[in-house]
Amino acid sequence: MRVDFHVHSTASDGTFAPARLAELAQEWKFACLSLTDHDNMDGVEECRAACRERGVPFVAGMELSIEPGAGFDKFHLLAIGVDPAAERLLALRRRILSGRDDRNRLIIERFAKIGIEIPQGELDSYAHGDVLARPHFAAWLRDHGHATGIKDAFAKYLLRDSPPETCCYAERWRPSQEEAFGAVHEAGGLCVMAHPKYWRRAWADGCVDYDAARRELSRLKEAGLDGLEAKYQANTAGEDVEFTRIADAVGLLKTAGSDFHGSNKPTIHLGMDVDESFIAPFLEAIVV
Repeated sequence: MRVDFHVHSTASDGTFAPARLAELAQEWKFACLSLTDHDNMDGVEECRAACRERGVPFVAGMELSIEPGAGFDKFHLLAIGVDPAAERLLALRRRILSGRDDRNRLIIERFAKIGIEIPQGELDSYAHGDVLARPHFAAWLRDHGHATGIKDAFAKYLLRDSPPETCCYAERWRPSQEEAFGAVHEAGGLCVMAHPKYWRRAWADGCVDYDAARRELSRLKEAGLDGLEAKYQANTAGEDVEFTRIADAVGLLKTAGSDFHGSNKPTIHLGMDVDESFIAPFLEAIVV
């Protein structure tokens, strides 16, 4: 069975239009597709309509960056099955996007201090009028000779641990876990932790502390977390197995996601092949 509950479009930092994603989902016989752009749902209706025309089950989603918790570095929350018009979620999205704007202005100021002037109008053109994010900065830097590619731009300028002489990274406002869980649930959705291997930076290279993950995920389950992206395209086979075991042990629903961004992540392809027994409880829990 082929599904994907973690997909980005041109409404955030992907390179495929929402309708094009629906076309591919039909071509590859998806059992379900969710569009989960960063901090916005601007592409949802286009994708939903295109999926409906093609007979592809679709569920609205969004990816939010929230407070990771003490001792952790990054928590991306997939809000799956939410109503885009829900008032509390709309208010949260507006606050998050305002925080993004503040962060982007600060990044531009930091680039100016190291002698790289980035015209706002040029930068905005990379985002196609949608959510401006660090990959758009990286693409501008690549195209203007300041980096050899997206990965190089991030390493030099856009990460917390970029070299001090070139680091232009800036933090942005993130909602608390409680605030995010509440808004998603009130909007009728499920709260799913994306790519848990990146929860701590030290885990990304295969050094996951599964005991620590299990303890904190058990606490988060009690706090309102519904599911875990146990199968993730950038996981190793062993990480898929271990995160699946943890999800089952603490009673979380299991999902599968590619984190597809089109040419912005060229090694990642759309779609995840999973056993029906793995994904059936999650499919039953969402409203398609």
